[in-house]
Amino acid sequence: MAAFTILRSTRATLGSLPPRQLFRMSQTTATTKMEVRRHLSSYLVTPKELAEALKTSPPSPISTHPRVIPLCAAWFMPNDSRTGINAFVEKRIPKARFFDLDKVKDKHSPYPHMLPSPKQFAQAMSELGIRKEDTVVVYDSHDVGIFSAPRVGWTLRVFGHPKVHILNNFKLWVEEGYPTESGNLYSVECNPYPIPELDETKVASYEEVREVAQDSNKEGTEGVQILDARPNARFTGEAPEPREGLSSGHMPSSISIPFGELLDPTTKTFLPKDQLRKVFEQKGVDPSKPIISSCGTGVTAVIIDAALEEAGFGLPESRKVYDGSWTEWAQRVEPSDNLIIKDVATET
Repeated sequence: MAAFTILRSTRATLGSLPPRQLFRMSQTTATTKMEVRRHLSSYLVTPKELAEALKTSPPSPISTHPRVIPLCAAWFMPNDSRTGINAFVEKRIPKARFFDLDKVKDKHSPYPHMLPSPKQFAQAMSELGIRKEDTVVVYDSHDVGIFSAPRVGWTLRVFGHPKVHILNNFKLWVEEGYPTESGNLYSVECNPYPIPELDETKVASYEEVREVAQDSNKEGTEGVQILDARPNARFTGEAPEPREGLSSGHMPSSISIPFGELLDPTTKTFLPKDQLRKVFEQKGVDPSKPIISSCGTGVTAVIIDAALEEAGFGLPESRKVYDGSWTEWAQRVEPSDNLIIKDVATET
């Protein structure tokens, strides 16, 4: 009865307004909706765009409308003393949620960050209080800029979450004086999240990458390109992998694109579109051919994938990420396969 009374009262009020005022109200409503869409119109969003979007669509648990949810994806290498959860507790965007890459994964796999099952993913999203209609903006810790957020953003997208963006970046958010909070985790209201389907067209398996590597030098092959985001010294085999006992080196005919070369050295944001294109062109990447991005465990590979999207370089339907990446590769290939290449440094 109360809802009906409010509705009827609203209608009566609107009916008593002059046409010009009604028109202005409709314009304001339409403008607000357009502003939300405009603020987050691209995959990468600026601190200013996110701040404005949070004002119009805050992550309130009582809101029945689609909300903007900041999602912290902070993660660090296993040989780093820092942890993602500690970074989240230390400094975060107000009302942000924390996505734990070390927990939301295939726990039965021997490889570190393989995608979770659709059921596991839905459970994690439900526990985070994220609804299917929410806009999710993923970000890293304030001290690294861009690192693991693209991986989490990609995970949401391959499981079909409709509105996903990457903050470019939280380091700038802090430096530009936007609000932050700190302290222990707080509870959020769980929301039922439908079990999705995995978009397998975006994920490269070991078998697929192995076939590409074996055929890399054969005449008449399709020419799938493998881009490696690891530091160049690990790619060449000069430096060890951070995981003990794992050989360094690279796959046959793969291209080294250390992810740091795609970021601004000072702000740690993605480079502008034209500079990203220049990097790919200088590395010899052919935008007309399919691309598989790889790294150590499938985390920073997605920095390459996001940079390709931001630059408009290549065909979106021809891009994949090798989920197991080098950690799986180096453990599964046999020495007799000759599929781990180490470059020998030559003296000049």
